[in-house]
Amino acid sequence: MREFRTLWAAFAQSVLGDQLARVALSLLVFERTESAGWTAATYALTSLPALLSGVLLSGLADRFPRRTVMISCDLVRAGLVGLMALPGTPLPLLAGLLVLAQLAEAPFGASQGALMPAVLGERLYERGQRVMMITHQAGQLVGFAVGGVLVVWLGSHLSLGLNAVTFLVSAVLIRLGVKARPVDPGDTQPKRVHTQVGKAAALIWSDPRLRSLVALGWLAGFIVLPEGLAAPFAEEAGGSAASVGLLLAAHPAGMVLGAALLGRTGFDAERRRRLLGPLAVGANLPLVIYLAGPGMGVALLALLVSGVCSAYQITAGATFVLLTPAGQRGQALGLARSGLTAMQGIGVASGGLAAELSGSSAQTIGGAGVVGTLCAVLVAVSWSRARGTSGGTIPLSA
Repeated sequence: MREFRTLWAAFAQSVLGDQLARVALSLLVFERTESAGWTAATYALTSLPALLSGVLLSGLADRFPRRTVMISCDLVRAGLVGLMALPGTPLPLLAGLLVLAQLAEAPFGASQGALMPAVLGERLYERGQRVMMITHQAGQLVGFAVGGVLVVWLGSHLSLGLNAVTFLVSAVLIRLGVKARPVDPGDTQPKRVHTQVGKAAALIWSDPRLRSLVALGWLAGFIVLPEGLAAPFAEEAGGSAASVGLLLAAHPAGMVLGAALLGRTGFDAERRRRLLGPLAVGANLPLVIYLAGPGMGVALLALLVSGVCSAYQITAGATFVLLTPAGQRGQALGLARSGLTAMQGIGVASGGLAAELSGSSAQTIGGAGVVGTLCAVLVAVSWSRARGTSGGTIPLSA
């Protein structure tokens, strides 16, 4: 499918460029400030602005042709990151350019997510999302593994310039390889931002299936905690500095494996939807083992199992999109993703505070596993009840 291959190629090379830029920015800021605090703050700026733009700007994907929105966002990011790559850029200006560049991520992602059902059709949509997720996780693993070496070889400024080029490549690929599609006739009239946001929120809240699917996604706020405490846990467990990288890689590796397993022909769309609740519980339950103060080997296995079960997020996200009216998919996706970003940020921040107070990263992660498992059970029951409601048939996917 030519259009999907184009979207995939644009996405894959952009993911690698983004990971390279994150490493480059961290090293650049640390070289100039020698401050771990400023370095961490800069890294946070690579994701936090998406929380705001997900609410305020995702609606652009419903008001304008989605291909146009994606190309425009890529060109904006290429220009801003290109300015960041200039040697001697003051750090305050660098931070401002980074925030502006990240604001464009949400409308791009909302447009891409809303466009995919039109490109693939309902039957193949979830399969396409699975491919994208595997690509994203693999890109993160490769990017973190070789990013440091490349930045040392190329230098921070050239690495940022390379990331700017990936946005240009993405824009060209999308322009040449994706068909232009008009805006839905019912959505041609301009809407105020608060009206779009309010309608999308009301849509999600009024449909118990959409509410449950959003809650299933937001459970990631518990699952992300081991990532935020990887370094202190490694020291607590007697691991080396290299073990931190293994801890960070275990969960993404498990998600790739889980996505491949759930994509097998034995798991049709309806069976995957029935498994959403049990897999959500399974993604949180392995973290409870941290209460026993496990060694590195057991912790890595727990994270791997958690990652395998976390692949349910693909089916949850795909079902959410297919159940959302086409003209509201961009804004609804933006709200769901903003909430997910917020929950992950709150989870990591709360975990850091709890670890400081308790003096144990392992106990904190284990406690999050207990609370997350209880919440997952409640959400699983909610989804099981909502799935059988008469609010319309869930579209097919395979």
